[in-house]
Amino acid sequence: MTNKYYSVKPVLDNKLPQVFIETYGCQMNVSDSEVVLSVLQKCGYALCDKIENADLILLNTCSIRDNAEQRIWGRLENFKILKKKKRTLIVGILGCMAERLKEELLSHQVVDLVAGPDSYRLLPQQIAQICKTKNPDIKIDLSEVETYSDIEPVRNSKVNAWLAIMRGCNNFCSYCVVPFTRGRERSRSPESILNEIRSFISQGYTQVTLLGQNVNSYQHEQYRFPDLLKMVSDLEGLRRIRFTSPHPKDFPPILLDIIAERKNICRQIHLPLQAGNNRILEMMNRTYTKERYLELVSLCKEKIPDIALSTDIIIGFPTETAQEFEDTVDVMKKTEFDSSFIFKYSERELTLAAQKYPDDVTEEEKTRRIVELNEIQKRLSLKKNRLYIEKTVEVLIEEESTKKNPNDSLGRTDSNKVVIFPRSAAGIGEYISVQIK
Repeated sequence: MTNKYYSVKPVLDNKLPQVFIETYGCQMNVSDSEVVLSVLQKCGYALCDKIENADLILLNTCSIRDNAEQRIWGRLENFKILKKKKRTLIVGILGCMAERLKEELLSHQVVDLVAGPDSYRLLPQQIAQICKTKNPDIKIDLSEVETYSDIEPVRNSKVNAWLAIMRGCNNFCSYCVVPFTRGRERSRSPESILNEIRSFISQGYTQVTLLGQNVNSYQHEQYRFPDLLKMVSDLEGLRRIRFTSPHPKDFPPILLDIIAERKNICRQIHLPLQAGNNRILEMMNRTYTKERYLELVSLCKEKIPDIALSTDIIIGFPTETAQEFEDTVDVMKKTEFDSSFIFKYSERELTLAAQKYPDDVTEEEKTRRIVELNEIQKRLSLKKNRLYIEKTVEVLIEEESTKKNPNDSLGRTDSNKVVIFPRSAAGIGEYISVQIK
């Protein structure tokens, strides 16, 4: 597929038009925003950091939960004043919310542009059309082949390079809208992935995060995810390799062997649980049981004793009883996650759960359960973190100062632990040894 870029006349004379991008949701959206910026820079746009200076505002959105969408609707209301001050301002909605709500978004008085996750190549064409006709434009067709593999992202981070190795999802978990907003799975070729990594290594990056809705279902011709991970690990110049998110249903043991034997693959795995009760897991279409999940956790700890595990959990799935919720509590306590992302169930249109199951767990009960799990996780995280006291760890510096203290720096360990330490001569993107006190 060849790129065709359309020139866009600068809105303001004697300077490039300015684009302001706000990104919501998952790391895939962060990666997509970097692709969008690359496309726009090629047609004459420059990134700005002050929204009031923007000629084009893009919100890259998430639809995984209702509150994520409500934030966007609220944000659009805030843009009414900006649109009154600058009549040439273009406001666009990108990402999963654009794909899910389509014309409903375009009917909002400040929205000029709606583009789904597979339509970013056409953004210059859309913008040119809007400038010409003064009418809104929408492009939301999903693709079976689009991976943006030939577009090198313009990276905003100085520390980590996000790299989408595949797009879409075939799992159809009953609560999840992703297959409807991002389409079916398609994987990039290993060659395109390795070439992109070589490019950002030459720019000074030493850490990469491989991304996919279900990263361990990667498959291009005869190559699967373990094959790709070994090839990436063999590249000179990479000190840290991360990946997210794998699915417990198809996590091959050989992947753990590769992580254990390769020093530059981080000892940290995000392993979404979602629920600990087998009936609820079956209703979620997760295709594994509580017992199978715990077996996988045991295998992780056996092969990689210093592994750090994180997870996602949904509480209050339709018909989940208080007793069934206790199975999730049991898995949390047995696994002892280093960290957890815990959310209340949010009904999503198009999903099987929304069509088939009533959202019958009360808001009060959902709140009680999420508070309980968060308290358990706080205790587990404290227990895990205390194991690091008096140990010396290698930290990759992400920030040279913190909000609380300008004389402190912030970085992360191999296991993704945040470390705060006195500022040193080392700067962002460099490594430093820190003794935990």
